[in-house]
Amino acid sequence: MLAAIRSVLFILIMAITVTLYATATVLCFFLPVKVRYAIASSWPRLMLQVGRWLCGMRWQVVGTENLPDGPAIVLGKHQSTWETFFLLCHMPRPAAFVFKRELLFIPFFGWAIGMLDMMHIDRRHGRRAFEYIVKSAGKQLHKYGRWIVMFPEGTRSKPGQQQPYKSGGARLALKNDTPIVPVAVNSGRCWPKKPFIKQPGLITVSWGPVISVTGKTSEQLNQEVELWIETEMRRIDPDSYPPGDVPPIAREIAEAARENASTADDAQEEASSRPAADSAAVAGQPRAEGSPSA
Repeated sequence: MLAAIRSVLFILIMAITVTLYATATVLCFFLPVKVRYAIASSWPRLMLQVGRWLCGMRWQVVGTENLPDGPAIVLGKHQSTWETFFLLCHMPRPAAFVFKRELLFIPFFGWAIGMLDMMHIDRRHGRRAFEYIVKSAGKQLHKYGRWIVMFPEGTRSKPGQQQPYKSGGARLALKNDTPIVPVAVNSGRCWPKKPFIKQPGLITVSWGPVISVTGKTSEQLNQEVELWIETEMRRIDPDSYPPGDVPPIAREIAEAARENASTADDAQEEASSRPAADSAAVAGQPRAEGSPSA
């Protein structure tokens, strides 16, 4: 009962404050985007603190030594709204989210993010939508000095589950020759996808090692991202997975390696047996007329 009351208060505070901060952001339309970002990002920073003292949603961050000094594309686990708040205001550089266009039409919240010059996708345009993101990425990375944030699963997943990892983030990193930083977050245990009540607990944000795009395909990059994130999720949130569970992508990679090794062995065996067969064929040929005898 107490958790429900606290959750109601949290939602009320969020609704009131987003109206104030969004209005302030919109009214500053004539100021540089850097100033508008500073105003808008103050709201999620505030809500993280409200969630901490009102609902008991604490957090810890590990792996900060992995964060690069230069441009990066952040590909993360997506379990709740909490990590969108965190990444917006707790990264070394400002964030540029890639989000669906429909969010722009949410009163106040959508109007505010529309003032931040981020990257929205109109899914009706299909391939052209991705081409627009590729063109916009250069400005976000170099003009604004932002880190681009994408969630490869495309939607939130429940603790212990995962959605298919899409390759858009990996392809974007390749197109812009920009390293990838994976991040694992177990926020779904405190701020679930659908249930209204927020639960107290410790959320872990784990930054992974930088993944270079040099000499790799988008498929290889996507597999590397998925393998690290899903393996790390089992480390930071073991209670959500069966004992000894491994990510599906790890099994796929191991199976592919076994198949490749088997194919290589078959090819080597065939190549080694070919000289013997050729020698036998030569030995069995009749001696040509007039050839000298031993």
